Amino acid sequence: MTDVLILGGTGWLSGRIARSWRDDGAAVTCLARGSRGAPDGTALVTGDRDHPDAYDGVRRAWDHVIDISSRADHVAAAVEALGAHARRWTYISSMSVYADDATVGADESAPVHQAAMPGDTYDYAAEKVAAEEHVRTLGDRALIVRPGLIVGDGDPSDRFGYWAAAFARAGAESVLLPPEEGRMTQVIDVDDLAAYVVTATSAGVSGSVNAIGDRHPISAVLERVRAATGHRGETIVADEEWLTGHGVGYWAGHRSLPLWLPADMTGFMTRSNAEFHRTGGLLRPLDDTIARVVADEVARGVDRERRAGLTRAEEHALLAELV
Repeated sequence: MTDVLILGGTGWLSGRIARSWRDDGAAVTCLARGSRGAPDGTALVTGDRDHPDAYDGVRRAWDHVIDISSRADHVAAAVEALGAHARRWTYISSMSVYADDATVGADESAPVHQAAMPGDTYDYAAEKVAAEEHVRTLGDRALIVRPGLIVGDGDPSDRFGYWAAAFARAGAESVLLPPEEGRMTQVIDVDDLAAYVVTATSAGVSGSVNAIGDRHPISAVLERVRAATGHRGETIVADEEWLTGHGVGYWAGHRSLPLWLPADMTGFMTRSNAEFHRTGGLLRPLDDTIARVVADEVARGVDRERRAGLTRAEEHALLAELV
């Protein structure tokens, strides 16, 4: 039986990865603080990665070690403690490592940001770059998976799900949209990503791989979400200057329109996924993901407090001023 250690395993993404390995027949151990339970059928070892003894309970031979941390010091310590014990090591990085957000179709050879150094102010992209450098010391035993925007039911970022909630809560009323012309989007279903981690790691894939879906015009994706919710109202598109002038942000966060990007970021969601497909990556139909997200948003409450997007009251106020 394949012996897998997940550094984490109790969060949204790492839990899906743990379950995917479990369903593939592996013996799965999750190393985590223990504030949340590990998936059924997996073992939980408690350890705090801020402490030097975090890995004492798992310092043995492993077929595969999977790490998703966004702190380079955590990754460095894990590689130091467990690297010699792991037959294969997979690190879940991010496409945020890339420094070029303008070039359409850029692949894994594109330039990355400068790596974080100890003592630097925390920067997500720089930390991921530094973490990748530590993992690369393991040579061809290492696989670095660079996901783009991960979506699916239970997504704690609330970005993709915002649009399901926005259309569902509006009913026959209007919904505010960002500029759509020429804008693209790319997403990957969390379960497709988890499945790829299992298949690519098991197959011995090495190096870096962009794990992301195919490109779609954002207008087409939002229309598919709208159709899935049964929204019957109008859609009102505001221009960029008007939105930014009214305090509406790009991409994520409170008082934002998620997935919307500045016009000059033409490469951010149009990266190449050829290597993902070449190494066995599979993508389910986008409409299947959308249906699952819509059902999840309705179940969790379309008017709940969110980490991204506009409240309905904020949207109403903006629409009243716009029209």
